[in-house]
Amino acid sequence: MDEDGFDLWDLRVEVVAPPGAKLWCGAVPGDHFELKGEMLHLPPGQGMSIYSIAAVLPLLAAKQRMTHPADWMSTDAEVACPDPNCPSRLRITRTAKRRFRHAETTAVPMKDFPQ
Repeated sequence: MDEDGFDLWDLRVEVVAPPGAKLWCGAVPGDHFELKGEMLHLPPGQGMSIYSIAAVLPLLAAKQRMTHPADWMSTDAEVACPDPNCPSRLRITRTAKRRFRHAETTAVPMKDFPQ
């Protein structure tokens, strides 16, 4: 194993909702974005509410990391829309592992980082 390498999950965050539900957040079921490394990607021509993104944003860095199978971060995948009147949820799915190297992600050398 590379001592300076680490893996993160790429993520897909997708709007899900009960069939026929009225969504108040401006989303349509199936709307999504992908997180690849630190880069967030929306499909061309599709938007997403900043409030919906803000609801999941604090969880994404943790969801990208490897977690124990019993950890709730490994099993729980849906976040409620922040609008209390909107029945939609944002489903976070781990899609693929991506390998990173410490020296490519920070200017701080590993030898200076406390072990």
